Amino acid sequence: MRRTATILSGSACCVYGLTFTSHFYGAKRSVGYVPFSSETLVTGKLFEDIKDAVAELADPARYDAIVVTNLCVPTASGVPLHLLGKTVNGVRIIGIDVPGFGIPTHAEAKDVLAGAMLSYARREVEAGPVAAPRDRAALPTIALLGEMFPVDPVGIGQMLAPLGLAAGPVVPTREWRELYGALDCAAVAAIHPFYTASVREFEAAGRTVIGSAPVGVDGTAAWLDAIGAACNVAQNKIDAAKNQFLPAIRAALDAKPIAGRITVSGYEGSELLVARLLIESGAEVPYVGTALPRTVWSDPDRDWLVARGVHVQYRASLEHDLQAVDFYQPDLAIGTTPVVQHAKSKAVPSLY
Repeated sequence: MRRTATILSGSACCVYGLTFTSHFYGAKRSVGYVPFSSETLVTGKLFEDIKDAVAELADPARYDAIVVTNLCVPTASGVPLHLLGKTVNGVRIIGIDVPGFGIPTHAEAKDVLAGAMLSYARREVEAGPVAAPRDRAALPTIALLGEMFPVDPVGIGQMLAPLGLAAGPVVPTREWRELYGALDCAAVAAIHPFYTASVREFEAAGRTVIGSAPVGVDGTAAWLDAIGAACNVAQNKIDAAKNQFLPAIRAALDAKPIAGRITVSGYEGSELLVARLLIESGAEVPYVGTALPRTVWSDPDRDWLVARGVHVQYRASLEHDLQAVDFYQPDLAIGTTPVVQHAKSKAVPSLY
């Protein structure tokens, strides 16, 4: 995120793991770290050290916001990030608690941050005029909730155009003022349905949230219907959009059929969508496991899968996923590294 700094407070091993992961995935920025000892933790000196680090970093010429994150030990010890204040030297301060014992997936950690930023931005909007987003669509927009590849909003925008709508900002956003554009949407598409903190902020702003995603023939048709209903789009426009895109999707799926039994598991939150697409391509998918929780916005996908005999396991553990591989004996297992290792040990082809 542009013009945003990060400060972590936690055990050195946790900070090392997080910074290693961020740089492994291509991050090109420094990550601030405030170390602590038993003494600084117990005496409250850790909070003062964090406060000093924020003051040193808070340069409005460089940053719009500073995100301060408590990891496990500072969270459990009650280090009070809310006492840092809302701004320091004109730079917004966002303090969040992201303990591994309370937030089991990195996907949900992103929601904690996105929700905190949306909450801050929403209160700024309520207080008065704010900076306009860099790019502002002429049509009413649909905010897209959840991380996605850069080409995805382009394709979604093409589907929305016949409805008289445009794709809005993707949350998490790339810069602060995109948050204002996201809040100024006509409706929200919860492409990743587990962003519950973010959904609460959108609903507090009076925005309707739509679940599922335009994936496959059935999914795209239902999604366009739901978007159209939420935005009061005339039925003939919705039908025109479906007539334009559904035959092409059907033809693409038919051109590359998939035969075989596949188990799907993961921790990104898109597992149900992947399973839907595999089934529409001809595959048998008896099991879908996701480390994420069930929400009302994932119910359209869950209901579709269950109606086709799929066992959907929310908050799936490694044991759930390994048992699925053993029980269903798939032709292909899609899952995390230990699932892949387990499947290959049994001579079952597998993909991470």
